[in-house]
Formats: sequence, C-alpha cells, structure tokens
Amino acid sequence: MAGLRSLLVCIVVVAATIVIPTSAQLSASFYNRVCPKALPAIRSIVKQAIFHEPRIGASLLRLHFHDCFVNGCDGSILLDDTSSFTGEKTAFPNANSVRGFDVIDDIKNAVDKACKGSVVSCADILAVAARDSVFLLGGPDYEVQLGRRDARNASVNDANRNLPPPFFSFSQLLSNFQAHGLNLKDLVVLSAAHTIGLARCTSFRARIYNDTNIDPKFAASAKYNCPTTGGDNNTRPLDSTTRQFDNVYFKALLQQKGLLHSDQELYKNNGTDSDKLVLKYSRNSESFEKDFANSMINMGNIKPLTGNNGEVRLNCRKIN
Repeated sequence: MAGLRSLLVCIVVVAATIVIPTSAQLSASFYNRVCPKALPAIRSIVKQAIFHEPRIGASLLRLHFHDCFVNGCDGSILLDDTSSFTGEKTAFPNANSVRGFDVIDDIKNAVDKACKGSVVSCADILAVAARDSVFLLGGPDYEVQLGRRDARNASVNDANRNLPPPFFSFSQLLSNFQAHGLNLKDLVVLSAAHTIGLARCTSFRARIYNDTNIDPKFAASAKYNCPTTGGDNNTRPLDSTTRQFDNVYFKALLQQKGLLHSDQELYKNNGTDSDKLVLKYSRNSESFEKDFANSMINMGNIKPLTGNNGEVRLNCRKIN
C-alpha cells in the first residue's frame, strides 16, 4: 500500500507540473465561462466609435501594435505617467501620434458593466479592439487568443528603443521584428496595417523630399500639405482606400507609392523574398487576409503576462 500511495503521489505531482503551465497560456475561450458578454460588448463600442470616426479603427489597431512591441502585450501603453515612472505615451513614436485612449476607456466601462466586475484585462481589450477594427473595416474576423494580464509599470525608454520608426531600412525592420520573435512574413503582412489610417507629415517628409524610389507625381502630391518646414501634424492617407482594409497597400508599393520610407523598403523590385510576398499579396487578397490574421495572433503572443503575473486593472490608465 505504501508503494501504491507513493506512486499515486508521483502521478499527482507530475500531473500538476503539466497542468500549471497550460493554465497560463492564452486561449480563445478564456472568457467564455466567466463573462460570455465580454467580446460582444467590446465589438459594440468599437462599432460605434468607427461609425463616428472611421479613422479610429486604424488608431485602435496601432495601439495594440505599439503595446506589444514594448515589453510584450501587457497594456503598458495605456498607463499615464506617475511619480514612479514615465510611461510610453510621450515616447518619440507615440507622442502626438497614438490615439484612441478614450475609446479604450469606454470599452473598459462597458465590459465591466456587462461582466458585473473587472475581469477583462486592458491588454485583452486592446487585442480584441484591434481585431474588431480590422473586421469592421472589411478585413478578416479571426479568433483572438485571450488571458493576458496588465503590467504595473511602463517605460518611455523601452518604447523609444523597441518601436520601429518610419525611416528604418529593410534590414533594420527585419532585425526589429525578429527581436520580438516574428519573421519576414510577419513583417510584410503586418506592415499592411497601413492599408487603413493616416500618417503625419513629420513621418513621411524625408521620403517625399529625399527618396529616389518614389513615383514623382505621388511625391509632388504629398508635398502640397507637407512643406519642408512646418505642418508636422498635417496628415495624408497611408493608401488610397484608407477606410477599407484591403490589399491596395501592396499594389501601391509596386508603383513606388508607399507613403513611408519603411513601407517602400518592403518592395525594391529586385527579386527578394520580401518582394515576392508583396507581389503575392497584391494579387491574392484572400492569402493576405489569412496571413494577416495569423501574424496578428503571433504578435499578440509576444510576452503576455498570465497567471499570477501582472493584474487586471480597474482603470486602464493607472495601476490598481
């Protein structure tokens, strides 16, 4: 009997070591039991926000990207500065640029009301709002992996170091994505998030005045509201169908009409693997949407806080 008890104890211990890590993994069904109304509540608010201002869809998608690339998908981009840390909102890639924080506040309030408590993390709200924005603007509807928890701190320096700027070369872009566990396909397909939204003059001025691999008429048109000095916050659509999630972004690259230097770096017409992906997606929108959905899931898996790490914030702008 003693031997049997020892064996049973061993089995229980082994089982426990298997169960614990799997419970800390993300799952599409994470809220199914604790709050089945959570995801519909998020989509409802995102739908209202896009109806009032279609551009907000691109802004919510960008918030998720800028969150995940700085210490993982942990909602840290939403934190306001405190006496203990300077957050990510004032980092160079984010200052006067990232937006949609008020929509996230509205979503959080609606979700907490639907769930009768604070059970959905701000990091998960960002991931779902990004997916819903893509879908509501005509893109794929994919299953978001859920179960992230929220960070208790943020770092302006980490945001400055980790977010790829619009002047990066192809090799710099690829190195940046690889440092986050992503690959070439992820780089090319996720860059096409620029199929929706606007860019500020300050982010494309150098390209339209200095780059040579740019369509001359396209550059001349962009110069109208982006002078050599001043007008930094003047905006221009990132592609010609800025309110529609589609593959026009890739078609523009083939014509040397990428608005950002970093966009055009993906296609140089010299037969690289990046060129081949751009060509493929420009011709096959279904392939683009499928791969975009997969890469969004890959990005959403960057270093999430799970289990007992982090917290579920009561207010997305500050720690509990």
